[in-house]
Amino acid sequence: MKILIELPTWLGDAVMVTPAIENLIKHLGDVEITFLGSLMSIDILKNHPKVIKTYVIDKNFFHLHKILRDLEDFDVFISFRSSLRTTVIKFFISSKNKYQFNKKKYKKGHQVEKYNDFINDSLKINTIASRLVLHVEKKSINKKNRLLGISPGATYGSSKRWYPKKFAEVATSLSSQYDIIIFGGPGEKGIAKDIEQYLIKNGISNYKNLAAKITIKELVSKIANLDLFITGDSGPMHLAAALQIPTVAIFGPTMDIETSQWMNNKSSIVKKNLECQPCMKRVCPLKHHNCMKLVEASDVLKAVKSLS
Repeated sequence: MKILIELPTWLGDAVMVTPAIENLIKHLGDVEITFLGSLMSIDILKNHPKVIKTYVIDKNFFHLHKILRDLEDFDVFISFRSSLRTTVIKFFISSKNKYQFNKKKYKKGHQVEKYNDFINDSLKINTIASRLVLHVEKKSINKKNRLLGISPGATYGSSKRWYPKKFAEVATSLSSQYDIIIFGGPGEKGIAKDIEQYLIKNGISNYKNLAAKITIKELVSKIANLDLFITGDSGPMHLAAALQIPTVAIFGPTMDIETSQWMNNKSSIVKKNLECQPCMKRVCPLKHHNCMKLVEASDVLKAVKSLS
């Protein structure tokens, strides 16, 4: 059976969709999967043993049209995106059965459960979402000390970001116990550099700033070797959950019941539970950003201690 799957755009969602994909495969049996998706989502999921072909799509209409023109016929088309573009794509796909995720229909529960409920409803099955699954090579490394990873960025917007100085305070406090790795994509080079400058000011030298310097594959490998991860509500946070890395996640404007780590037994959430939380806005509408500003380094260090 030939299946075409359009993946979510963002890294975190691409990881959170994996239990639904595994349940789909278990139900349909002998399948050949083709993935459509962003470069990030394709990079993280392309090594699945059932995947025979992948297509990276972007906002370029002519590039998308060429891909759609070249696609063969499929038995099933499933999209985990709730966008107008996908509605157009669905029209051009030659498939006996077509299903598109509708975020307005699936409003309650964790995002992993929403994706899995969509598959259940589409295929008329009844499955439970299990652990996140990454079919990637996880290389072990020789290390002198334990490793602490810091991921200060968040693609969603500035409201999800904790402050560089506070990340540096936490890293400084833990630097005698851990070597430090700062992660981030191209859009997080600035905040990662700010953390680095604070570490230098604090006399800390056992760190590496890898922001915008490594591939998705390398990011997975680096996170897989961490002993502790401190992050905001970010894509790498979900990678850490899939890899079962002890994690402290700092939440501000977003809903931890929807996007916290899925089935990671060593996970702690830090948040302030203000009346204005969660606002789900990219920029603080009240202009004070207290949901993040009031989170102190001591709060995060207390959460770290709770994981030991």
